[in-house]
Amino acid sequence: MPTKKRVTIALIAEEAGVSVPTVSKVINGRPEVAPETRQRVERLLHLHGYQRRVGQADGPAGLVDLVFSEIESPWAMEIVRGAETAAREAGASVVISVLHTHAGPGRDWLERIAARRTDGVVIVASRLSAGLQRQLSARSMPFVVVDPEGEPPPNVASVGATNWNGGLAATRHLLELGHRRIGIIGGPADMLCSRARIDGYRAALETAGVAVAPELIRGGDFLVDSGREQGRELLALDDPPTAIFAGSDLQAFGVLEAARQRGLRVPEDLSVVGFDDLPLAQSAWPSLTTVRQPLQEMAALATRMVVASGPGAPEAKRVELATELVVRESTAPPRR
Repeated sequence: MPTKKRVTIALIAEEAGVSVPTVSKVINGRPEVAPETRQRVERLLHLHGYQRRVGQADGPAGLVDLVFSEIESPWAMEIVRGAETAAREAGASVVISVLHTHAGPGRDWLERIAARRTDGVVIVASRLSAGLQRQLSARSMPFVVVDPEGEPPPNVASVGATNWNGGLAATRHLLELGHRRIGIIGGPADMLCSRARIDGYRAALETAGVAVAPELIRGGDFLVDSGREQGRELLALDDPPTAIFAGSDLQAFGVLEAARQRGLRVPEDLSVVGFDDLPLAQSAWPSLTTVRQPLQEMAALATRMVVASGPGAPEAKRVELATELVVRESTAPPRR
């Protein structure tokens, strides 16, 4: 039986038609390589499943990169807290990158993390392109996606929450209180978590024999302004909802403001449910009924996965942590 040839930098260099130092520069994120050459080397590294050898002088750097598309929200701060807790337990530190785009990290970012030899990458609420996946794999860079925007590839590890169950529980709670005109404000239509929450809402209504009214389903961006804007539109309908399920706590805060602007009392005139259970939810006025999404636990688990995997990808599995309805003061039976 023929012996499988060990994959070395020299082998990759020979097949790519470049020098060994050139392959080494690609692996270590050095910038002085032509784009076409870099892509050719990365493809071969990925194809052969090259694993960077780790010796005593080239051990763990004690760094985990946490990558956001945006960080200006309390939601992102919960993710940071969870990641920092898990990294500290492992004797590592967290480096935060903010991309200001949902398209995913670019080559400049890849070169920076390769140069500082980060031990792993946690990518938050971004799309993971096939190109990025190939480039991370070529560098033997472990990575996990938290709350992925779209359906992650089957060979990519991800951590999310039971969004469908959360949408179902929130809507059932309102139905059990007696509400039948229930509005929902989701997030962007192309985000997996938003679609799942709306699907849970639909399932709860259909199971209860309540018709799904298209005019009561609105899209937002999970932020306060969209909650306020869509809340105003829902409350201005000829037959407005008696309850609104907002796809995030921030959107729920916007709905509370829209209700106040119309002179409506919560929960006497309008019940409101959020999603996330941010620390602000408990101190809102009235305190917010919401679906708890274990954000810190999600980030901590993803961080442990990349730290524990060593060079190479973590086990490709999709983990969904349980959501839980937290009933507070913003929901009540509708007025008769």
